[in-house]
Amino acid sequence: MSKNLLRFPSRWTTGLAGLILAAFLQLSPPMSSQTNDHEWTVLGKLETLPSREITDSRWSVGGETLDRDYADFHAYREYLGRSGAKRVRLQGGWAKCEPVKGEYNFEWLDAIIDGALEEGVQPWVQLSYGNPIYEGGGEPVLAGGIPTGEEALEAWDNWVEATVTRYKDRVSEWEIWNEPDLAGNVDPADFARFHARTSAVIKRVQPESRIIGLSIAYIDRHDYITALLDLLREEDRLDEFDVLAHHGYTSRPERAYPYILQLRELLDSYRPGIALWQGENGAPSTPRGTTIGALSREDWSETTQAKWNLRRMLGDIGHDIEVVNIFTLSDLHYHKEDDHMTGHNTKGLLVARPDGSIERPKAAFGAYQRVATLFRGELERLREMCVQNAPVDFTAFAFSRADTPGAAVALWFTDDRPRDEFAERLVDLTVAGLPPITDPVVVDLLTGEVRSAPPAMLTAGEDGIRLKRFPVGDYPLIIADRSWVTLLSGD
Repeated sequence: MSKNLLRFPSRWTTGLAGLILAAFLQLSPPMSSQTNDHEWTVLGKLETLPSREITDSRWSVGGETLDRDYADFHAYREYLGRSGAKRVRLQGGWAKCEPVKGEYNFEWLDAIIDGALEEGVQPWVQLSYGNPIYEGGGEPVLAGGIPTGEEALEAWDNWVEATVTRYKDRVSEWEIWNEPDLAGNVDPADFARFHARTSAVIKRVQPESRIIGLSIAYIDRHDYITALLDLLREEDRLDEFDVLAHHGYTSRPERAYPYILQLRELLDSYRPGIALWQGENGAPSTPRGTTIGALSREDWSETTQAKWNLRRMLGDIGHDIEVVNIFTLSDLHYHKEDDHMTGHNTKGLLVARPDGSIERPKAAFGAYQRVATLFRGELERLREMCVQNAPVDFTAFAFSRADTPGAAVALWFTDDRPRDEFAERLVDLTVAGLPPITDPVVVDLLTGEVRSAPPAMLTAGEDGIRLKRFPVGDYPLIIADRSWVTLLSGD
């Protein structure tokens, strides 16, 4: 863990020198211990719940690349159960399941799917990649191309049918392929036909299943979406397309949302009710030159990774994304020379050694646990919420939770990508349109620390909260009714 995360950020410091420095640097002012008006009271640490104790939520975590042995499920299974996630994204691995024509080996996938369910986490399974034992079967790697040719496509259909048949009592959400738009080697019309053919097999075996489509890498590539939805509309099969999964990595998470709103409008023009899932997103935890994949051209740390993930998670549910998947649980070690890339992908919430064994959790793992616990269950964005006197480049979302009084409000600045420093700015604003928050507490999602704020800085009323010279930084800070929070015993 970063040294900075071993202490609470600067807003909890005390002393006159700190106050002067904070005012000069526009950081948060220290909380003087001399007067009640300016004293922050430490209540304790937020208790996080394992997945088994959470009945439902929007949170998913990545379990990708197990079909290519880039991570070890059995090494990180315990952490999956501790994460608080209710879904895990898996890849079915045609080539690993069928190493010899017509002979299936599902033993490896059985252990993963059953293991996840035992941890209280529901798998959603992607049907991919190609299988080179068939002519035109494609490659078993990212960006390898879809199967083509009569024999390969028939073999693909057979494997899809066998897979869905085997797991239909345990899996009901099936994703068809991954990022067909990534490398430019799959024509949108060709992929539309491939998707439609695969969907027909799934629905024949499991009519009640949900189909997750496209998993587009570039969220402005509408040509793949329109090609598929046009074909399904022509065949009167739009009801077979339940979910559009999108990826789209951006160094500042909030840059993605204008494009996501365009996706929502596009889907509604075909059939209202098609869900949007954020199928894969996460930040690396190491500097450039030490990680591969998306966002690897910039410097990252475990602190900025955790901040970025928090911004993406809260921003996604703030934009009504049905399921949010953080990529990924374990660091990945890509070792196949014919894959799209080779090297160490440090987007994991856990530090993994080259053999897949887990060294330790990162700051991002604890941050994920806290979000999964705090924003669990039947969650609703409060659309009537409004912020008066909001600064520029400032985000605020408010949520209610079934059977829990009050609300939770998330606040952060969005004008830059996350930084290692804990520099904060003071805000004077009112958040209105909330159910009554009778006992407000402040939760830091990075540290888990829960405090009550000085009345001079935070007051709550029947319709909202008022902040005066209140410190907010570059990752979500939560103000919630005390009923939302359970503290660790002993705190």
